[in-house]
Amino acid sequence: MGRIVFTNGKVFDGDQVLPDDTTVVVDGNTILSVGATASHQPDDEIVDLQGCTLIPGMTSGHFHTTYHDVGGTQLPFGLENPPAYQAYQALANARLALAAGFTSIVGASCAFDVDASLAAAVRAGLVIGPRVCPASRDLIASADSNDVVPWWWDASALGVVRVCDGPEEFRKATRDEIKRGAKIIKIYVTGGHGVLTPKHTISIAADEMRAVVDAAHGRNVRVRAHVAHKQAILDCIAAGVDIIDHADGLDDECIEQLVDAGTFVLPSLYLPLKILELMGDAPGANTMGFNTETGNDFGAMCAVLGRAAAAGVKLCVGDDFGATFTPHGSYAKELAVYTAHAGIEPIEVLRWATRNGAALYGEPDRLGHIATGFLADLVVVHGDPTVDIACLDGGIRQVMRDGSFVRFD
Repeated sequence: MGRIVFTNGKVFDGDQVLPDDTTVVVDGNTILSVGATASHQPDDEIVDLQGCTLIPGMTSGHFHTTYHDVGGTQLPFGLENPPAYQAYQALANARLALAAGFTSIVGASCAFDVDASLAAAVRAGLVIGPRVCPASRDLIASADSNDVVPWWWDASALGVVRVCDGPEEFRKATRDEIKRGAKIIKIYVTGGHGVLTPKHTISIAADEMRAVVDAAHGRNVRVRAHVAHKQAILDCIAAGVDIIDHADGLDDECIEQLVDAGTFVLPSLYLPLKILELMGDAPGANTMGFNTETGNDFGAMCAVLGRAAAAGVKLCVGDDFGATFTPHGSYAKELAVYTAHAGIEPIEVLRWATRNGAALYGEPDRLGHIATGFLADLVVVHGDPTVDIACLDGGIRQVMRDGSFVRFD
């Protein structure tokens, strides 16, 4: 098999736009060279990028593989279908991500340990999909957030959630989820942002949170937290949480501490925007844990994101896709929210999706950048997403994962 040569178009390397004469050569699963027009070999496959932009494969940093029509189904979600069905659902969702240019996904919780099984199947070549960093179930405390099963059911199977109380139960659950293949442990620190309990509700105690972090870090596994108000952000930073989802209530004090700690933040603003559009001006409306405060939270986050990015907060993309109003496959619409509503430059949002996403995935020296020696996860986009992020929505022309073009027919 010959080399693959990308030429005659724009190249965004994960950080900046390269000179117009840049040619990218792929040999096997690796980027062989990036530079001025290279000499061709007889068996090279030439990819003419005219009118297109070559970008690194993107990473969806908040991905629920098993979510489907959440909000339109009865709780407890994660039990709507048997495990094998949900594995097929996860594969279908993951392939939608790959087709949209997301060559890597980072789990944000799933049912039945499906993430770990999907990751193994992709690694083995059994199925074609994005790279998967598998997540645990949601570790939650009793009588809060998604612990909505009536007590008289005496239910032991709770789908995507795992109920714990006290540091020892959280520690044991963390270790068991790791045994099942999780590389990310998901905890719920507050309500709000899609959770039925109020956003100011503290779902787990500080000693429970520290137990999860200590148990996970002791096995080289990271922790991500659902957080929807300021004090909880600060509490997570103090406890050593690696990834903060949503981060409603973010302000300058939080920004300073996030930068110092190197914590990742995923604003995930597409779902609240869709909910706001649905609720309109209805007084007292409450949909999926969003209510009339949501507009203020959305506006406040849009106002602070630019400062967070400029200060060096490690922002990434990824949202609660698989909800009724945010179906899997519409991932590019989240990126457009940051440019249209928060005033972030398109090229900066692309950095969140590529360079920062690779760091979140855990492979910053192999993924998310078009450079010699990096893995050949590449995406050809019609148009120029560095100036118009909307062209990612429907503009994906080719996806290369691990040096091979992916076919979706």
